[in-house]
Amino acid sequence: MAGGNSNYWEDLRKQARQLENELDLKLVSFSKLCTSYSSSRDGRRGDSSDTTPLLSNSTQDRMFETMSVEIEQLLAKLTGVNDKMAEYTSTPGVTSLNAALMHTLQRHRDILQDYTHEFHKTKSNFMAIREREDLLGSVRKDIETYKSGSGVNNRRTELFLKEHEHLRNSDRLIDDTIRGANRFLLVGVLQSSGKALRKGLNERRTIKGHKAEAHLA
Repeated sequence: MAGGNSNYWEDLRKQARQLENELDLKLVSFSKLCTSYSSSRDGRRGDSSDTTPLLSNSTQDRMFETMSVEIEQLLAKLTGVNDKMAEYTSTPGVTSLNAALMHTLQRHRDILQDYTHEFHKTKSNFMAIREREDLLGSVRKDIETYKSGSGVNNRRTELFLKEHEHLRNSDRLIDDTIRGANRFLLVGVLQSSGKALRKGLNERRTIKGHKAEAHLA
């Protein structure tokens, strides 16, 4: 290691500032991604063409995972640089500059802490939004499934009622036919009985007439 070499310290500071700049840009993009994720879900619920998401939720999910890994890697690198800077401040050859170095080191540590806090906060918010939206999506899907099922059941009920009414009409038609046939048969029976009765009465009158003639003779 370069020990008391001031160039070594400056190299570490440059590495720290470069990593901090990259983290700053990544965290801004990461925050925008989380915001757009929430907005896209709100737009989808509102069914408005003005709020149609530019990226699908699956694409945003993949971007979230990718950016999370990248930011975690940058934080780990910055932590490593800060550790090297802390190690350098303990080098005996730079004790005269220790106060100034410690001040600089503390500033980089504060930046690292702020970025780490911001990353975990944004990540937690994103995951909370995704979990909530997934739950709401599941509820909406259940509602749509129920409505769809109700529609099928209503159509089935309508078909059943129509079939039932058709059967009732068929039964009434059969009953009317049977009653008509019974009336026809009854009329036929009555007509036959009337003819037989009239024939019997005529025969009786004929017999009585013959008897009367025989008595007079």
